[in-house]
Amino acid sequence: MKLHDIETFIVANPPPRHGGRYFIFVRLTTRCGLTGIGEIYNATFGPELCAAMACDMFERHFANENPHHIEKLWRSAFGAGYTMRPDVTVMGVLSGLEMACWDIVGKAADQPVYQLLGGRVHERLRSYTYLYPPDGDVYPDDPSLPNVYNDPDLAAQAAVKAVEQGFTAIKFDPAGPYTIHDGHQPTLEDLERSEAFCQRIREAVGARADLLFGTHGQFTVSGAKRMARRIEAYDPLWFEEPVPPENAEAMAEVARATSVPIATGERLCTKHEFARVLEAGAASILQMNLGRVGGVLEAKKIAGMAETRQAQIAPHLYCGPVVALANIHIASCSPNFLILESIGRFEKSYMQFLTTPITWEDGYVLPPTTPGLGAELDDAIIAANPWTGKELHLTTETRHVLP
Repeated sequence: MKLHDIETFIVANPPPRHGGRYFIFVRLTTRCGLTGIGEIYNATFGPELCAAMACDMFERHFANENPHHIEKLWRSAFGAGYTMRPDVTVMGVLSGLEMACWDIVGKAADQPVYQLLGGRVHERLRSYTYLYPPDGDVYPDDPSLPNVYNDPDLAAQAAVKAVEQGFTAIKFDPAGPYTIHDGHQPTLEDLERSEAFCQRIREAVGARADLLFGTHGQFTVSGAKRMARRIEAYDPLWFEEPVPPENAEAMAEVARATSVPIATGERLCTKHEFARVLEAGAASILQMNLGRVGGVLEAKKIAGMAETRQAQIAPHLYCGPVVALANIHIASCSPNFLILESIGRFEKSYMQFLTTPITWEDGYVLPPTTPGLGAELDDAIIAANPWTGKELHLTTETRHVLP
């Protein structure tokens, strides 16, 4: 079996655009006609350039190779040009090609991918949702007006609706819009708003749902400690990225100062960056995104490393449904899986690009039983939703994706 061809697809994510403005899909085809799909999670460059990078990487390292040789292909692409570092763009492209190879390997074996990685250990996967505006609204045109992102009472109402849908965990990040200027002190207003969010949501949902508190790595160590003291009384399941994730020792200092578990990983790539987190004791919950971290096998290695430090995994998702599928497979076969990020209940416009839906029932995702990743791209829907914009997948200096 040899890899023969690559196709790339850049699709516009329709409003409310939860998961990003666009998705970058790839499809690899073997000479014998098997196909595999993958997704690139890359917000640093325009999607057209990322798609071109995928074609270049395929021609240099994957074409005419056996898709079963994933370790060899991974090392070849990672070591190209002797950079051999966890570059976020390289890893995003490599992740998409790698998961497409796993899809082919699973189809060739007539088995779901998780069965080839040790087998399923979880019959169903607990999932959480971010608190989005009600009724499918997008981010408000005037962010100064009361909305679910800045008003604790509106957030509490949205949390109750999520719990009524079946979710047992909800995530929110009221500490202020993230910017390129990370590492600052929270203002008194930030602290008051954050505590009010935790208080109102906890009062509204009681013990029916865990609270997942995010900040996108905004604060200094001392600022993160101040924030932790404010939210600790409401017993959140985690404090996500309290400081910029590149400094594991600084994050570990925050971890030692609070009883709230620290979570991190959405911006990290490869086992090497996650190893530093584990070695420093910086976090006990690892949030690798399989469209960025290096793919399925790399995520499995990270999950194994985490087991040795009594750490758990909670795969991150702020991209498209193919990464969602890959996350489901790594969660299914990892004993130390904690919880899975979902885009709502995996329904409506978000899932239209796949031929087979993700099954979500009463707060849990059910792993697919079909071979490979478990779905195909819907070429007709993809063709009807071309991306024509110029903005990046996610815009810095706003917390949420704009229309």
